[in-house]
Amino acid sequence: MIPLVVCDDSNMARKQLIRALPPEWPVTISQATNGQEALAALRQGLGQVMLLDLTMPVMDGYETLAAIRAEGLACKVLVVSGDVQEEALRRVKELGALAFIKKPADPEILRSSLIELGLFDPAATPTAVTQTAVLDSLKVNFRDALREVTNIAMGRAAALLAKALGVFVQLPVPQVNIFEVSELHMTLTDAMHGERMSAVCQGFIGDGIAGESLLLFHDSEVADMARLLNWQPKDDLETSEMLLDLASIIIGACLSGIAEQIDVRFSQGHPQLLGQHSSIEQLIKLNQRRWKKTLAVEVSYSLEAHNVHFDLLLLFTEDSIKRLTNKINYLMN
Repeated sequence: MIPLVVCDDSNMARKQLIRALPPEWPVTISQATNGQEALAALRQGLGQVMLLDLTMPVMDGYETLAAIRAEGLACKVLVVSGDVQEEALRRVKELGALAFIKKPADPEILRSSLIELGLFDPAATPTAVTQTAVLDSLKVNFRDALREVTNIAMGRAAALLAKALGVFVQLPVPQVNIFEVSELHMTLTDAMHGERMSAVCQGFIGDGIAGESLLLFHDSEVADMARLLNWQPKDDLETSEMLLDLASIIIGACLSGIAEQIDVRFSQGHPQLLGQHSSIEQLIKLNQRRWKKTLAVEVSYSLEAHNVHFDLLLLFTEDSIKRLTNKINYLMN
């Protein structure tokens, strides 16, 4: 039996990945929710092969690959990630990963990768191996499932943003919360520390699921964004055009990635500038009647080597939560 470590902070991602393994591949599975746990398993001899995510708390996939190399640990690593930027692929290969498979892992692609790397020989494994006990132990809740769906979608958005700006986009773990609008107000005010903001909003609706995407730009970083895009906005009107163009890329790609995974087609409204040079308090005050109670998914993108980051909020209406739960259920079980 081959000792295998599956490392991902999401229960749903690990469950999907274990289901995608060749059923006749003779492995014993250890699980890790971050790089630190994965390294501990490797040091105990529990990982001859590892399937590794990139975006994780505590220690991410890049740091894990670097530590494996630094410690000289004998482990063959395949990266399985939603971060599909070309630079991400280049970096993990440089750090010693043998393959890069995009999430959610296609069983046939995973199978052919394992065969190609000499890690799995179907002719030499005549008996099926069941992972029922491992899969049964993985309980997936709604927030974990939505977080993973968003994680994959934001990776696709980052890849488009990276191409448009010629940069590497650093991705966090998405946050999923159900807020009253007053709580959303407090959370955002806390996070923005009194900065002046510009915000773009774009509505979406499809198959009983509706909401708005809110993309926040920090005024102090707009000049850096313009330089990256080779824009020279002369006034607020030209600046707003630039922000609307960027918002179309980020919001469109993220919503498209979510829609594809949960089998929904979203119709999107035109992006609108909610305000420029405003405090987050003013933006929330202007729009609190529209949002009321909301399911909020928060994603923050930052650009490596640049003082630029974007805060994207997907605000689903309260009425959408039941329908969204039903759509996501088949991914959870």
